[in-house]
Amino acid sequence: MKKKIVLFVAAMMVSLASHAQFEAGKAYLGASLSSIDISSQAKQFHIGLNAKVGYLFADNLMATAQVGYDHLEDANSLTLGAGARYYIIQNGLYLGASLKYKHAEEYNDFLPGVQLGYAFFISRTVTIEPELYIDFSTKKFENSAFGLGVGIGVYLFKDQYKLKK
Repeated sequence: MKKKIVLFVAAMMVSLASHAQFEAGKAYLGASLSSIDISSQAKQFHIGLNAKVGYLFADNLMATAQVGYDHLEDANSLTLGAGARYYIIQNGLYLGASLKYKHAEEYNDFLPGVQLGYAFFISRTVTIEPELYIDFSTKKFENSAFGLGVGIGVYLFKDQYKLKK
């Protein structure tokens, strides 16, 4: 337990010390795992995997696209979505909004949602990103979900991969 606390504090210090600049022109790659959620399906085993790409088109504003796969004991679903993030403060706190299309066997739904997360920088470009999310079903409120996701992100700087002459 002490190791986890020390690791968390170290990650927090690195995150605050990095003074990340969420500037226009940077790209983002991310992957996340979401398996802790509260919904009508929470009584079943659930695991979700998501991949996300993004681009900071203005300072502190990122457009995102994502694809996801969710596995429940009795059904699987595929999700495609688009959204945006606004970095509230420069140390990584963000607020997001998204619209997802969810497809499962005999079920299709649009899910508008909101997210609140934090980008903990563990290196100059790599982050660990815990995120609280709410997805609202447009068909049945019982299909809405509130949960916690944990992901890893990579911020690619626009001049990072230029070859030096």
